Amino acid sequence: MKVFEEKISGNLKVADRPGPRAALDYMRPGDMLTVQEADRLGRNLLEGLIVLNDLFQQGISVKILHGIAVGEHTERSLILDLALALAEDRRRDIVRKTRDGLASAARRDRTGGRPRVGDADKRRAILARRAECQSLREIARGVGVSLAVVHGEVKTAATADADTGEPASNT
Repeated sequence: MKVFEEKISGNLKVADRPGPRAALDYMRPGDMLTVQEADRLGRNLLEGLIVLNDLFQQGISVKILHGIAVGEHTERSLILDLALALAEDRRRDIVRKTRDGLASAARRDRTGGRPRVGDADKRRAILARRAECQSLREIARGVGVSLAVVHGEVKTAATADADTGEPASNT
């Protein structure tokens, strides 16, 4: 038994996802591909059906561990098609709700993401230390913020200076 895992977006086509692509390339007639849910076979109904058809034509069975299509399958069935269709509908609903939520937040002048760690005083300290040619790690330790915060503030300042055409500021 060989296990293939992925940790990237399921929004990509199977051909663009290294885990599923490697698993499909590894499979031989008589093998069984086991997936958590039917929606792991494709990002939408059509892609899932194509992957299933290809597997079944090669003599590869599919085992689904969760969802309405739980079990071993050696050929297409209404339940597999339905599982893929429901997964596509669920994914479409999630995308719609996410877009609606972001639009609603934007109307209230809210943005997503984590709150900023650096306040104006920390920003000034970071940029002053950078003007003194301190390393980013030294700045992070001295100001008491993460290296990522220092990178972000330095990059934001450089972008702002580039946009205004002025030399980098110490403020």
